[in-house]
Amino acid sequence: MAAGAVGAAPHLDGRSLYEAPFAAAAPVTDGIADDPAWGKAQWRDINYRWLGPEYADTDFSGRFKVVWTEDRLHIVVEIVDDILFDSHRDPLVQYWDDDCLEIFLDEDYSGGNHQHNHNAFAYHMSLDNRAIDIGTNGEAQDYSHHVESRWRQHGEMIVWELAIDIYDSNYVDGSPDNVPVKLQLGKVMGLMIAYCDNDGSELRENFVGSESVPSGPKDRGWIDAGLFGALELVESD
Repeated sequence: MAAGAVGAAPHLDGRSLYEAPFAAAAPVTDGIADDPAWGKAQWRDINYRWLGPEYADTDFSGRFKVVWTEDRLHIVVEIVDDILFDSHRDPLVQYWDDDCLEIFLDEDYSGGNHQHNHNAFAYHMSLDNRAIDIGTNGEAQDYSHHVESRWRQHGEMIVWELAIDIYDSNYVDGSPDNVPVKLQLGKVMGLMIAYCDNDGSELRENFVGSESVPSGPKDRGWIDAGLFGALELVESD
């Protein structure tokens, strides 16, 4: 799978390209990841330290794969995290300061601001499989109905699988009329994946992502979709 570089406004220079193969049979979201579809996709590392001090590979390491069907985007993430920590009972409070997986998605790779709109989504996946993002009212919302999520511990490793409904910028919070986008060959989306690591502190200790952020605040992906890499939906080999 190619790993090129994309640098076109309104995106930051040096964005990566990930080619996600079509899955003839959708992977089962069970945290096992033994489906044939995953064998067609290549791993991409989560290795850019955005916030926090240097850390050992035993403290955190991560990588992911992506495949697609007409109905959903499927992602599997392998994570090594020596301490799993979730101290906030309310899923809408300081969710970024607990251990969480972040999935940043831009349906049309348009980039730009998405802080209080749905030009893009920044799903903060908690350890209890909630998907939290900021809504158009400026407050945290639960979008768990967008994402089927399951993770399992395999020795020292977590295998986390997700199946995600894709919505465009016309999404209206609370409306019963929202319809997921049908995915098709050749579609280009924006994607970035990150992990918030906390080993027991009041605030997260590290924030590590899949894209480089050479300038400006490195943790601004929840606002700026111009940091996201390009995700192209391609045929299966």
